[in-house]
Amino acid sequence: MPFSVFIALRYLRSRRNRGFISFITFIAIVGVALGVASLIITLSVLNGFEKTIKENVVSFTAHMQLFAFSNQLLSQPDETIKHVRLRHLDVLEIAPYVSREGMIRSDAATEGVFIKGVDPDNDISAAKTRLVEGAYRLGLQEEGSEGVIIGRRLAQKLEVGIGDRILLLSLGGSTLSLGQTRVMQFEVKGIYETGMSEYDETYVYIHLRNAQRLFGVGPMVSGYDLLLTDPGRASHLASVLPEELGYPHYARTTDQMHRNLYTWIELQKKPIPIIIGLIIIVATVNIIGTLLMMVLEKAKEIGILRALGSHRRKLMNIFLLQGMIIGLVGTVLGNILAYGLCWLEMTYHFISLPSGVYYMTHVPIDLQADVFVLVSLLALFMCFLSSILPSRIAAQQDPVRLLRFVA
Repeated sequence: MPFSVFIALRYLRSRRNRGFISFITFIAIVGVALGVASLIITLSVLNGFEKTIKENVVSFTAHMQLFAFSNQLLSQPDETIKHVRLRHLDVLEIAPYVSREGMIRSDAATEGVFIKGVDPDNDISAAKTRLVEGAYRLGLQEEGSEGVIIGRRLAQKLEVGIGDRILLLSLGGSTLSLGQTRVMQFEVKGIYETGMSEYDETYVYIHLRNAQRLFGVGPMVSGYDLLLTDPGRASHLASVLPEELGYPHYARTTDQMHRNLYTWIELQKKPIPIIIGLIIIVATVNIIGTLLMMVLEKAKEIGILRALGSHRRKLMNIFLLQGMIIGLVGTVLGNILAYGLCWLEMTYHFISLPSGVYYMTHVPIDLQADVFVLVSLLALFMCFLSSILPSRIAAQQDPVRLLRFVA
């Protein structure tokens, strides 16, 4: 074992309990571990917020929507779908829909909702991807009531469950006159939940053909949901498609439709550099203080080593290695602690959130390997920098003065 490594490990041990780390070494390691764990958890939660919100929004509006100016209806949906699929291979899915405001009524309550008719064979909505109860059964029925899928919060308001019957009311035309009211009975086949109360208590999904009957629009549709292989191309596609399809086609991306929401997400991430800086400074000062205390505690040993001819660089390496060992052990423990706490929250959801404020019901966490690697490398680098000052002080001490001081 190299001389510097041997001495560094000996200095980290406690005098009274050989084999165990000293108390000040323990405090330094705990400081680094808590700093690393805090950074990883913070970044994982922020990434989880961003990922969850974007996934929830995409489940309702896809990467972009193609519709018409002034809420006009679009004819010949089959031709439009064929054109988009042939001309734009980056379009992964294109799903026609019919959507309008309406009302839903149960025996217990009546609520205003947003009714969306989708094609079960070509559906990319939350009705299919976020079911928590029941089954995805929107197919046309030869006998019995047609199927409807509603959000959990709406089901709680209406006091209904799987198998219960409800009424959907649509006010046709732009005048919204009561004489144009259309009513259809449906059976609750499924209940979905995204955690975003704004959507969970508003969106109601039925079969596309039933929506066309309910709204009296014939074979026409309100628009199309588009999923792309590369969401970054949504802006380009939103400008190209309306030109190809002509008036009244109009397109908007998810970023454009939810600009305020995405701005809020970015705002939450801005204070993170400040938080990271403060935590790193605390951990760095902790290591500097620990090594300086070791220099004072080991003054006699340093003087003896210098008197025996030990080079200053070797003394410097001893305390540099001490700082790096503290940093390495603290970083490993911090990674384990962060992963363990994140796994517990992801598995058991100990922390709940009000969905009306945070757009989700529990703390979302997105564990990414690059976050662990980045924080670990940053922590080790800062531990190295914080070890330089104490190691230089130890190496520059006069052995005669040290031995006289401790004599």
